[in-house]
Amino acid sequence: MTSKVWIDGGVVDASEARIPVMDHGLLYGDGIFEGLRVVGRRVFRLEDHLARLRASARAIALEIPGGLGAMRDIVLETARAYDRDDAYLRLIITRGEGALGVDPTTCPEPRVLCIADRLRIYGAAELARGIDLVTASGRRSPADVLDPRIKSLNYLNSVLAKLEARRRGADEALLLNTAGAVAEASVANVFIYRGEELRTPPATDGALEGITRATVLELAGTLGIPAVERTLGRFDLFSADEVFLTGTGAGIVPVRSLDGQTVGEGVPGPICAKIRLAFDDVAVSLGTPLHS
Repeated sequence: MTSKVWIDGGVVDASEARIPVMDHGLLYGDGIFEGLRVVGRRVFRLEDHLARLRASARAIALEIPGGLGAMRDIVLETARAYDRDDAYLRLIITRGEGALGVDPTTCPEPRVLCIADRLRIYGAAELARGIDLVTASGRRSPADVLDPRIKSLNYLNSVLAKLEARRRGADEALLLNTAGAVAEASVANVFIYRGEELRTPPATDGALEGITRATVLELAGTLGIPAVERTLGRFDLFSADEVFLTGTGAGIVPVRSLDGQTVGEGVPGPICAKIRLAFDDVAVSLGTPLHS
């Protein structure tokens, strides 16, 4: 299936999509995005993704052309054109075309793109056996530098962390903040289960307020699993009964090791397996249908 792109008012094959080289999204990473999933021909938690997009836009003083209603229509039109039961969507708003130099006021009009394609961050074998993490040497930028809750187009921090993990023979990187606490993985949130309690770092520690993360926290409540946001260190992962990651692109992914040391008591652990099964059961019901 050829990937599709909504651009300049309509959907084309990805090979035909073009943006000007003077677009500030390309030149400076000046823009925002949302990654969304189509599950059973429904866009998973579309309204939550749009709300987060709006928050990111406000944080960088970027106008959303046509508002959230226009973005909703673009997402659904792109997904319909791709025409698959399951897909990955990337909705992007750049500052638009402007002059060389970082001054955003030279960009008169934001540019909107939406990509529909398949995305598999981890293979079936990795998901079955659990993935290996290493602690990245670089730290997550603190909020007083650039708030990690903004889903900007500049993911260099995560790119370098992922590159380091691959070079060290691991599947994924664990990012710490400048205080040495766990922020997240390169493109996923971190959960541990310990002492009959599910724990995940708060956004104030550098974690993205993930949509899948929020869903897992909600599901934990319905399953009778106590769940809290709590600052975590590497010690907490080493001493946990289970460790797993969550993300729109990644899904719910068990972790088997950190820095070469086994974590947890088997992969996937019973809590991860229970939550993953519950997530699969509700994913379609939490989606917006492609055809109303």
